[in-house]
Amino acid sequence: MALISLEDVSFAYLKLDYVLKNVNLGFEPGEFTAIIGNNGSGKSTLMKLILGLLKPSRGRVVVDGVDTGRARVSELAQKIGFIFQNPHDQLFSNTVAEEIVFGLKNLGLSPEEIETRLEETLTHFDLQAVRDVFPRFLARGDKQKVCIASIVAMRPRIRLLDEPTTGQDHRDSRQILELASQLNQEGITILLVTHDLINVAQYARRVLVLNNGNVMRDGPTAEIMADFDLLESCHLTPPQVVRLSARLQDLGFPLALSTDELVERAEAWLARRERVS
Repeated sequence: MALISLEDVSFAYLKLDYVLKNVNLGFEPGEFTAIIGNNGSGKSTLMKLILGLLKPSRGRVVVDGVDTGRARVSELAQKIGFIFQNPHDQLFSNTVAEEIVFGLKNLGLSPEEIETRLEETLTHFDLQAVRDVFPRFLARGDKQKVCIASIVAMRPRIRLLDEPTTGQDHRDSRQILELASQLNQEGITILLVTHDLINVAQYARRVLVLNNGNVMRDGPTAEIMADFDLLESCHLTPPQVVRLSARLQDLGFPLALSTDELVERAEAWLARRERVS
């Protein structure tokens, strides 16, 4: 049984003006899936339906066995952790420690369990040195790290990241995606909503392409990144490294999704050529 399923789901903000149309999707435990598409494609609406912030106009959404149309948002929040695009929308406590503890108190945990999870989370995310710092004083990348840590402490099975690297420099973007990848390796299901196809190619294993409220394609990352016609039709541009390696495929050069992968495959390809010659 899928951890998240959407069954014939359509949604309209205004009557008959559907922004999502007849969507059928399933997400299995432990996936790392990227949801991509241009502005107005339906990404945000899909995200809000999974979170239970919106209810389907038709069909149903089921998250970890719970029909979102009948569930309270607070109930779903125990199953899904949502990371905002702008950390300022999520940070409101006086210290990093209080930020992490806030969600734990809402779960009704004992003081002993709250203290245990707080210390574990501070250690896990290397935040001990800033535990008493006002979160908004931190660098943007560290603010986002605190947001992720506060959700992780609550231990939901699903983490949904909404454009987490927008406005971040390369170092902070990499830090956030590496954290997401680490959580995924620990068994957490990750849904990443993003415009950044470089990060999609490097981190996601499955890609969902939306356009005008329709699911245009759903498949392995390499297949989606190599479908240039599809991406162009959705006003999306594949990473340069993918385009470069695709041009070399006629020479027997395998498709690469990242710079590291390109270097590794180039070295292997050259080694084979030297052995043949």
